[in-house]
Amino acid sequence: MFASAIDIAVKYWPMFWAGIKTTLLLSITGTVIGLLIGLVVGSVRSVCSKSESRDSGVAKAVKKIVYFITCVYVEFFRGTPMMVQAVFLYYGLKPVFNWDTTVAGICIISINTGAYMAEILRSGLQSVDVGQTEAARSIGMTPAQTMFHVVLPQGVKNAFPAIGNEFVVNIKDSSVLNAISVTELFFQSNKIAGSIFKFTDTFLVTALVYLVLTFTTTRILRAIEIRMHRPPSSYPTSQTVPEARIKPEGGAQ
Repeated sequence: MFASAIDIAVKYWPMFWAGIKTTLLLSITGTVIGLLIGLVVGSVRSVCSKSESRDSGVAKAVKKIVYFITCVYVEFFRGTPMMVQAVFLYYGLKPVFNWDTTVAGICIISINTGAYMAEILRSGLQSVDVGQTEAARSIGMTPAQTMFHVVLPQGVKNAFPAIGNEFVVNIKDSSVLNAISVTELFFQSNKIAGSIFKFTDTFLVTALVYLVLTFTTTRILRAIEIRMHRPPSSYPTSQTVPEARIKPEGGAQ
């Protein structure tokens, strides 16, 4: 079986490579756009989750409506399978957009990832010490300024491991988009296996390729995480800066 798998990998490598490129395109683009969606939704949910005494009646009502809409978005896309979302959105919106399967796949992964990122970032924002918010508000910063300039940078840093994990998940979950004929790695593997009738051997190659992709991505993200949490270099000490010569009284050296 292993010898056959090697022969398949060598013979059909161009098709595997085409699938790998599409898989990486879907996962990277979908994760980046999903992160942007999650930043907006997570920040809005955090700001709108509680009203302040200084808010007017209209502001309180707007916060409740916006919070309800974001809750519906998050619960729907986190509570339904991505494959069902892909089929529903692709065929449901195809008469309107007449879109390509790859474009549809990127949109579906982005929207799905955005729902998860919103919750990940919300937990990251809640992990920031409340004293940071109180200090920012005490100097006159608005809730939006406090969120984007004080709380959000720290929350993203705290949530980075979960954000990286979501990228790894997207590499694997992009395989469900074969339901709408996106030519990613699983689709190409299924096409190869169907043409030579060697499913076990072909998908052994596929499994190893996915393993290499996820293993490499995990190590890269881990290195970035370590660098993000590395303490800043210390200030120069007396060992690196020459001591100033003190001139004694009377002018003598």
